[in-house]
Amino acid sequence: MPNAEFRDLVVDAPENGAEELSRFWARVLSTAFTKVPSGWLVEARSDQPHATQIWVNPVSEPRVGKTRVHLDLRLPEPDPSPLVVLGARIVTEPDVDPWWVLTDPDGNVFCGFPPRETPPARIAPFELIVDCRDAAAQASWWAAQVGGTVHEAKEKGYAWIEGASGFPWDDWVFDPVPEGKTVKNRLHWDVTLAGTDPEPLIAAGATLLRSPDDDIYWWILQDPEGNEFCAFPRESA
Repeated sequence: MPNAEFRDLVVDAPENGAEELSRFWARVLSTAFTKVPSGWLVEARSDQPHATQIWVNPVSEPRVGKTRVHLDLRLPEPDPSPLVVLGARIVTEPDVDPWWVLTDPDGNVFCGFPPRETPPARIAPFELIVDCRDAAAQASWWAAQVGGTVHEAKEKGYAWIEGASGFPWDDWVFDPVPEGKTVKNRLHWDVTLAGTDPEPLIAAGATLLRSPDDDIYWWILQDPEGNEFCAFPRESA
């Protein structure tokens, strides 16, 4: 039995820009956003199986360095102009790789892919990408925690998980990069624990950063490569 299941995605944003960022992602995903006590909630789309809530979390610290987590989006049209109209900025055009690299209004990188044989009716996330030093080890570790099957593209070095518990998109991809993690990620994922505490995750190699206190009722941890994630007890799900 997995130790946890994927819960949702969280995006840090400056306190004076969290509403704008929520509006952007709600428009991109053709859904609504609402103010909640902990920030802003971009709601999951009810008509699309590959959807999840996105929490926009206001933070005081500025963006520093590269975030090692991003989304890939499948576009309904053969160019990213709808994203640009909504406020995205194109960073690189397709060259050898058949996709655009873009940033949202707060500078978070994401990728836009042209449609395949059957274009989606709307812009649709289909992959969560995590930069890492050892893709096979990271994919194997997370599959051991949340279930799913690990696949490797050994000639290119990346690995991915299919069928992780609670995971809302097609693939969870771990992409090798030469540099190690040096700063806090502006995007992270939450998990819901199989039980009432994160001890199985810690025993497997996660690092505990913060326990529940007067301000939070969840645990903040890091995976073996230092990626932050939050773990919620089962009864609060």
